[in-house]
Amino acid sequence: MSLARVYTRAQLGIDAPEVCVEVHLGNGLPSLNIVGLPEAAVRESKDRVRAALLNSHYDFPARRITVNLAPADLPKEGGRYDLPIALGILCASGQLPTDALERTEFLGELALGGELRGVRGVLPAAMAARDSDRELVVPADNAAEAGLLDGFTARPAAHLLDVCRHLAGQAELPAHRENPAVRAADYTIDLADVRGQHQARRALEVAAAGAHNLLMVGPPGTGKSMLASRLATILPPMSEAEALASAVVASISDQGLRIEEWGRRPFRAPHHTASGPALVGGGSQPRPGEISLAHWGVLFLDELTEFDRRVLDVLREPMEAGHITISRAARQADFPARFQLVAAMNPCPQGYACDLGANCSCTPEQQRRHRARISAPLLDRIDLQIEVPQLPREALRADAPRGESSTVVRARVAAARGRQLERQGRANALLTARDVDRHCALADPDRALLEQAMQRFRLSARAYHRILKVARSIADLQDSTRIEAPHLAEALGYRAMDRWHGAQQR
Repeated sequence: MSLARVYTRAQLGIDAPEVCVEVHLGNGLPSLNIVGLPEAAVRESKDRVRAALLNSHYDFPARRITVNLAPADLPKEGGRYDLPIALGILCASGQLPTDALERTEFLGELALGGELRGVRGVLPAAMAARDSDRELVVPADNAAEAGLLDGFTARPAAHLLDVCRHLAGQAELPAHRENPAVRAADYTIDLADVRGQHQARRALEVAAAGAHNLLMVGPPGTGKSMLASRLATILPPMSEAEALASAVVASISDQGLRIEEWGRRPFRAPHHTASGPALVGGGSQPRPGEISLAHWGVLFLDELTEFDRRVLDVLREPMEAGHITISRAARQADFPARFQLVAAMNPCPQGYACDLGANCSCTPEQQRRHRARISAPLLDRIDLQIEVPQLPREALRADAPRGESSTVVRARVAAARGRQLERQGRANALLTARDVDRHCALADPDRALLEQAMQRFRLSARAYHRILKVARSIADLQDSTRIEAPHLAEALGYRAMDRWHGAQQR
């Protein structure tokens, strides 16, 4: 037989479209040509495949070899096609049988000695292979990643010879079924490490309960970064679907998926010099950005006012939609981006000992320009905006009372989130306008209070709905079936930036 077909998977965003590797041996001068829109790493596979076959003691056919990666208009990149190309050559030249090729897919990069090296994007390829009712042969380094899928058979191999023996029926590759359950993550940090800052701790709990965005404003050294880093420790455990969706994004990223972090909510903290594509994703071959790597986790932006304003504004649409579409002239890719934003900033350019009162030496114009680095539409999408003041010296003493631990707070947060899921099937921050009308109804006096605050601080309709969502989360933390006046008053107290802007306008 001079023609063989081997199935594999490409990578296009978080999708893994099927690729059929067709290998034909024809007459003519010995050569190896790869067609089907291969990029540089794929074209270079001819040398890796030739050396791997020869060092594995197989014959490399002295014929005109044509390798077609179909469909031809789908871009192919990376070393993931080495193994299927090598197997196609062996099957087309009659050195291996072709019986198992229809029910199996293959992924892997070949070393010159025939060893298999790990590749990116194995998890979405495994999901696609499962949907096609096929097994997947992967490098041994990717075995744990492919084994995350429930009810799927992955067969890891360390060498090309292992795969060849499997296809020849000499030694079957062992099936790998790991399927680790999502369990509560262990953290080395704890919310009890934060001294004082009772209002900030309370706001962090409310944000965790309803998946709300949070902005902390205060001078340096008040614990903003400590608080942000401990948000993940009080969030509810991830569901199987959330853990899998987050792992898929990590699998296709340049950093890869670390199995030891399976089931742990991601925490991303990019530097303020990050560009727009670094945050939302981009590139000629689209790659996920920080907002996608934080999918179902936390995105922490420290020194928020040091970010370029245009860079911050690219977050506005994903914060609402929960996904980002990267469009290029030839193709586009869609990445999930359901993240919880936590940001921190100094209240003014001076920073130190600043309380926006007697201790602040900045002029009102300097303060205005400082806060103008953040656009009003972005601030409008941040549910909780709180002040984090300087701590009194007594709070730093070793014998000072400590706050509750992450375990205690997480139990209350998980109970509140459970009430939300039972009532409406989603976190409060994700409620639609119709859901808000249904689940966040107010009594007439409370509605009048909210309307008065809207008029005084010139709040938008989006801010109106977000205040109601926060009030609903506060009520859920107290196991209240309806929003009471104290819940609404507390939610209004979490609008520090609105109060400052309102004071300036008056």
